Amino acid sequence: MSIAFTFPGQGSQAVGMGKALAEAFPVARAVFDEVDDALGQKLAALMWDGPEAELTLTANAQPALMAVSLATMRVLEDKGFDLGTKVAYVAGHSLGEYSALAAAGSLSIADTARLLRIRGSAMQAAVPVGEGAMAALLGLEFDAAMAVAAEAAQGEVCQAANDNGGGQVVVSGARAAVERAVEIAKAKGAKRALLLNVSAPFHCALMQPAADAMAAALAGVAIKAPVVPLVANVLAAPITDPAEIRARLVEQVTGTVRWRESVAWMAEAGVTTLYEVGSGKVLSGLVKRIAPSASGTAVNTPADIDAVIAALA
Repeated sequence: MSIAFTFPGQGSQAVGMGKALAEAFPVARAVFDEVDDALGQKLAALMWDGPEAELTLTANAQPALMAVSLATMRVLEDKGFDLGTKVAYVAGHSLGEYSALAAAGSLSIADTARLLRIRGSAMQAAVPVGEGAMAALLGLEFDAAMAVAAEAAQGEVCQAANDNGGGQVVVSGARAAVERAVEIAKAKGAKRALLLNVSAPFHCALMQPAADAMAAALAGVAIKAPVVPLVANVLAAPITDPAEIRARLVEQVTGTVRWRESVAWMAEAGVTTLYEVGSGKVLSGLVKRIAPSASGTAVNTPADIDAVIAALA
């Protein structure tokens, strides 16, 4: 049995996430305290008590989701789990790539929290509110969705932002172009095509100011080789070199999250179980659609952690 650990992205946040871990395990509580200290903010209080609208803000949601993932990891480690010997690969969806790197010892938790705060703020600021949009195209394969985006662009930005698998592709760009993509997708037989309730057009060329901000931020942070390879979003292939990790994290801001290909690559490399470490179960739900030979399991409660320890003992 070959194992991969995956880490969720934005949209998996929920008020109350991580609270049971913090109450049950001092090592989990210490992670939330460390993130609070790094940001100079009571982020844990916002995560557990809301309001939801404030937690959902990109600059808060990104470090908050990482905190839950790393709190879960620390509890696993406290129970004797060793990522370096038990897991073949790590991967994360968009911001989850930072969680994956922190879990694999490539980044410190404090640095990761600060990087995600910068990333969230920069992505939010890159495009004036209302000028960009994202839409989910359901029931079209990736090549067909790419063709829709190209046809819809008409001189504006419209790109495939996330290839999530199972016929779910998200396009991102200028609002008018994305609205055109929705109509074109419907005409080309998409089961559904709908605008998403997001605050900015992530993972497209309009995010270049945020990519520049991340290049500057990452240049000042120590990055070690991860203890297991990271299957990078923009490559759908494993990397370990710190210089390449730094470059790909910058590229990821404007590039496509190649999640379908990443999961398929891991399955082809022999991975049979993908544990989703942190809030929600979005990634676990995608596994069966992408790689029927593999299974996806969410890990975010004390009971889930006990089950993982028992399964991998």
